[in-house]
Amino acid sequence: MTLKTIAFRNLLRRKGKAAFVLAGLAIGVATVVTVITLIEAVTADITHKLDQYGANILIVPKTESLTLSYGGLSLGGVSFDMQEIRQEELARIKTIKNAANVAAVGPMTLGAVQIAAKPVLLAGVDLQAARTLKPWWNVSGSFPTEQEILFGADAAQVFGVAPGSRVEINGQSLAVAGVLQTTGSQDDQLLFAPLATAQQLLDKEGKVSIVEVAALCAACPIEEMVKQISEALPEANVMAVQQVVKSRMHSLEQFRALSYGISGVVILVGSLVVFVTMMASVRERTEEIGIFRAIGFRQRHIMQIIFLEAFVISVLAGAFGYLIGLGATKIAVQFFATDHHGIAVPFNSSVALGAFALAIITGLLASAYPARLAAKLDPNDALRAL
Repeated sequence: MTLKTIAFRNLLRRKGKAAFVLAGLAIGVATVVTVITLIEAVTADITHKLDQYGANILIVPKTESLTLSYGGLSLGGVSFDMQEIRQEELARIKTIKNAANVAAVGPMTLGAVQIAAKPVLLAGVDLQAARTLKPWWNVSGSFPTEQEILFGADAAQVFGVAPGSRVEINGQSLAVAGVLQTTGSQDDQLLFAPLATAQQLLDKEGKVSIVEVAALCAACPIEEMVKQISEALPEANVMAVQQVVKSRMHSLEQFRALSYGISGVVILVGSLVVFVTMMASVRERTEEIGIFRAIGFRQRHIMQIIFLEAFVISVLAGAFGYLIGLGATKIAVQFFATDHHGIAVPFNSSVALGAFALAIITGLLASAYPARLAAKLDPNDALRAL
């Protein structure tokens, strides 16, 4: 009879206690798998949505400027030799190393116009890019096409226009395609037109005042992309919206740290369950261990038996724990989904291997002291209890 046979038969003989240890360890592993997988899935979903929610890189023309402000009162500024960006130069952005991480490039041409002798700021935008850069836009009416215009909520109220109205700008009559619903931002005070239409009205054909870039930077440093775009457009100033980027990453890191903390507490409880149960098992098997020692089993043989039992239970706990955790995650993510597509929870080989490793390490460590205690039992004392 080998040590493996003894260990397996003991587990079959003590099914109740083995099942209790298995359940405790499996629940611990399942909880850790659920928390980590859920956090990773939700974090990936949040990162993807945040990366697409607005611009996080701005490209503006280079200018030497002095800001005239004092005590919080701004009096404008003085600019010297300001050169607007040429629209054809934006194609260079597609040639940078991290071009695949660029979700949208939104050129914008700005200029002041007058409607009924009242000044207002007109913004020419790439409407296709705007749908990615400004997904919070809701329009009453429709988005403008050529020779049409979109009013911000406040601007529409000031000028008393509605979808279907017509306005005259620089001698051209334009139809009001729609009115932008209140956004709570500066967009409410602007007029928006297709880029080509605005450039024609402002006499700025082929010129861009500012460029908004939405960069998918979950797997790339935002500063590296800024550097690459700066090299591609040396005549422009490229800057990251640091506050947005840093707040995103800080929130996600805090979210992840909390999940790891919860996982540590749960696995500690699971290890205590294994430890207490294995200690009770050793005390119950005092006579059995005494017989083993009396017939020639060494201390290391006794320890091997205990460790083999713990290893078998741990492997099973790792398998059951991962499967239970994965199933629980698929159910839990439904409460975090904000659209009908849900959140994807793919099979993760790293998490699966980690679950097995965690279960085995936890089971063996929790069994180390009981195994050592069993090996040190004096066979004479154990046999007297018979």
